This record gives sequence, C-alpha cells and structure tokens, in this order.
Amino acid sequence: MSNMSNVIAARILAALLPVLAQASPAAPAGLVAATAEAAPSAAPAGDPEATPRGLVERFLDLASEARYREAAALLDLPPGEQASGEALARQLKAVLDRHLWIDLQALSAAAEGRMGYGLPDDLEELGRIPGSAGPLEPVRLVRLEEGGARRWRFARSTVERIPRWYSNLPGRWALERLPAPLLRPGPMDLPWWQWLALLAVAPVAWALGALLGRLSRAVLLQFTRRTRSRWDDDVVGSLGGPLALAWSLAVAGLILDRLDLSQPIQVFTGRVLRVGLLAVVFWSMLRAVDITASTMGRAPWARDRPGSRFLLSIAGRIAKALVMALTLVAALSELGYPVASLLAGLGLGGLAFALAAQKTVENLFGALAIGFDQPIREGDFIRVEDVVGNVEAVGLRSTRIRTLDRTLVSIPNGRLAEMRLESYAARDRIRLACELGLVYETTAGQMREVLAGIEAVLRAHPLIWPDAVVVRFKQFGASSLDIEIMAWFQTTDWGQFQEIRQEVLLQFMAVVQAAGTSMAFPTQTLHLDHQDARGTATRGPAWRTRTSG
Repeated sequence: MSNMSNVIAARILAALLPVLAQASPAAPAGLVAATAEAAPSAAPAGDPEATPRGLVERFLDLASEARYREAAALLDLPPGEQASGEALARQLKAVLDRHLWIDLQALSAAAEGRMGYGLPDDLEELGRIPGSAGPLEPVRLVRLEEGGARRWRFARSTVERIPRWYSNLPGRWALERLPAPLLRPGPMDLPWWQWLALLAVAPVAWALGALLGRLSRAVLLQFTRRTRSRWDDDVVGSLGGPLALAWSLAVAGLILDRLDLSQPIQVFTGRVLRVGLLAVVFWSMLRAVDITASTMGRAPWARDRPGSRFLLSIAGRIAKALVMALTLVAALSELGYPVASLLAGLGLGGLAFALAAQKTVENLFGALAIGFDQPIREGDFIRVEDVVGNVEAVGLRSTRIRTLDRTLVSIPNGRLAEMRLESYAARDRIRLACELGLVYETTAGQMREVLAGIEAVLRAHPLIWPDAVVVRFKQFGASSLDIEIMAWFQTTDWGQFQEIRQEVLLQFMAVVQAAGTSMAFPTQTLHLDHQDARGTATRGPAWRTRTSG
C-alpha cells in the first residue's frame, strides 16, 4: 500500500509541477531542474522492447497468435535452455492467464521503468502468483544490454520458476492433450476450447439443476408435511423454480471451476453466479410474500373482516416492491457499480425526484388511505361521479373499474380518495321506490281498496323489511291521482331484487284491475270557444286528447 501511495503521489506531483512552474515565474530553479532530471527518458522510437509495457504487450500479442518461438526471445533464458524456450513461453502464457491478468496501462512506458518502488534499477515487478510452498512469488522483468541497446526481458529468476508454476497449474491437461486449433485464443483472449465448454455449461447445468431441484423439493415436502401449519407446505411447493435455479448455479460453478478460466473471466463468471444466487434468494422471498398474504387472507379473522383482506393485498404489493428494490441494489453492488455513490446522488437529487414523483407518491398514499378507510373494496359495485361498475383491482397507482359496458376505467388513487364514492355493495337492503298514477275517474272507495291491496302485497312478501312500508295517496297530479310507494327488501343481490321488483309490480297491476279502476296516462283537456250570431262567446264541447307519457 505504501508503494502504491508513493506512485500516486509521484504522479500527481509530476503533473502539477509543470503547471506550477508556468504559473509562478519566481519558482525555485532547483526544484524545476531536479524534476527535469528525475523525469524518465523517452523510449527509443520503433523498439517496443525498450519499455516494460512494450515488452509485455509484444509477448501477449505473439502468444495470442501462437508464435511462441518468437515469444521465447523475450525471455532471459539460462545457458543451455534455448531449445526449451518455446515451451517455456507457452507455459508462461498459461500461468499468467490463470494467476495474473496484466493491465498494460498500469505498466511503465518509460525506458527506465518505474522508479522508487524499492527495487534495484533496471528491475520491475509485474505481480505475484502462488508458489508451490504457499507464499506468493514475484513475476519480474529485467533490463539487459543486447547488441548495443538496452531492452527489457522476463527475468531469469522468473524463467527458472516457470516449470514449477506450470506443474502446479490446475487444468493443464487441456494444454497437453487438446489439438492446437482448440488452444488458439478466441474473443477476449479465451481459448476456443473454453468457449465451446462455456456454451455447453448452460444446458447441462440447467438439466441437472431441474432434476436436483425436484428431488430437493420432494425431500423438503416430506419434512414440512409433518408440521401442523399449511404455510410451510405452500412455500416449499412454490419454490420449484428457485430451487432449480439454485442447483443450476451450483452445478455451473463446479463446472466453471474445472475449466481453468483466466482471471478476468473468473471474476466475471463469479459475479454472474453471485447475482444469480441473489436472484434465487429474492425470488424465494417474493414467493414467500405471496404465500404469506394468501395464507393470512384465508384465516378466520381475515374472512370475517373484508377490509383486512384488502389491506393484506396492499401490504403484499408494497412488500414485493421493496424486495425488488433491494434485489436491484444488491445486484448493482455485486456487479461492481458504486451503489453508495448512486444513493448519494439520489440524496442530492432528492428535491427534483420528489417534485417529479409527487403524483406517484400521492397515488401511493391514496391507495393506503383507501386501504385503511375502506370506502370501497375489490369486487364492489360502485358509482364514482358518472362511472358505474365493479371494482376489479385497487393498485398502488390507480383503481380499475369495469363498467356496465365492459370497458375498463382507471382512476388515480390520489384523485379517487378525494372524490364522492357511492358503494352499492355496502347496503344491507335494497329500496323499491315508485309512483303509481290512477285515472281521475277513480272513486275514493276504489283508491282505499288499491292502497290496502298494494300494502298487503308488499307485507306478504317473505323478504320485505316490515319496519318501513310506505303506501300513501300522495297528490292530485296534472293528469292522474298519484300514489307513493316505498319499501325495502332484505337482499343485497341486485339480480334477485330485479326479480322481486318485477313480481310485485305485476301484483300491483292485478290490484288496480281488481279495484275496477285503471292506470292513468298523461292527458290534456282543450276547451273550444265560439261566438253566436250576436257576437256572444259561448263554450263549446270540450275535447280531451290523450298523449303517452
């Protein structure tokens, strides 16, 4: 850590000194001169091996093209080992792919390499890899004099360790037994045999995972069925998909561990597997939330309280939204995204977010208000201003109403909480209210007979609410003698009420006919006046016209 801090400090200082020198003409000359003297010299043009970065980049390029004979020239081979240089280059590439993924941009592009790291001059370290005895061993470069020029090579101490590193390398069987075309690097510098293996991992892992998932669920059900609770049986029964995915990820992890993948691919696949495990956990949580809400909704206390079932539905949806939000945050964190920075950015932009999401928040609180106050529930037949229909669903944002025309109307919960709601489902009985008009030729005796007969019809019905039956002669209308009828029937089924209303109206007609009178039509009487021979106005015959009302 101290070396890294020194490097960062040196780079910052090197970047700032030229700026300070230009901004301050009176800067001490010794400081600028010392900086110029300490600056690394530029690498010779056209000689990539003159810098550590150029050497490693050339070695990797040659190895990716399987030109290991040329790559062997970049190793400081011991005397007598020239013949084994090609094999050593191949083995070094395999060791580096497995244990040390090199970032070329982090290597020095200066001829002298990095200085001030505690290493002797003309020596640079790429990193450390596991040794046979356990401690990490360095991979180093050395600067040598060759043909009047100074070039970088893989140090002899590193070259001497290559056979031992390679002998301890897991999965070297592929390098020794597979044909050369399959060993050639493909996309992302991954050998083609590993690409083919990766393509086969997914179907094999899913097939084995599905089988193991079924077996494990069957075993778990044997334990849960011994308990008195039904909840654990339902939860385990719903975990078929999560269990299959979990076993598939486990099988895929075992297979990938045997493929001897390079370090970046191992890091990437490891993150993908961990994100998959997070998906398993949160998928199981979503299933558990659904089962819990369903189980609580079947409880006796929930069946006796319809409002409680509605609150359970709202609470289940909110819980699922929270679970999905946690899943997203955990997945982003596992993939390496700076979740803390994202949350800090949300905090800084909280005001803008609140202004943009105020309607969403308003609708959410509207859903909670509807859930607690219970003016309507799912399945109720309601009227909202000019909308009449059945409530299909009360969501977190809006409430959907299926109208009598079978159209679907969505009303935001924030607005719905402030509107006038009329719920027909909340009534305990249904009112019959109508007016019956008799002709003016009806006598008082006939009127009393009709009133008594209508009331007798109503009170004789088995579903009548006897505390309030109103049958009264109301008024002398414009064209009829009006009777007011009002009664309540003890039913909440609208279809049943329509049948009751039809039957009693037919009986009302029979009562009127039995009394010897009839229903009145709206009528209008016209009187025609004419003058006699003396010019005196006399009243002529009256003409009555009947119009349907």
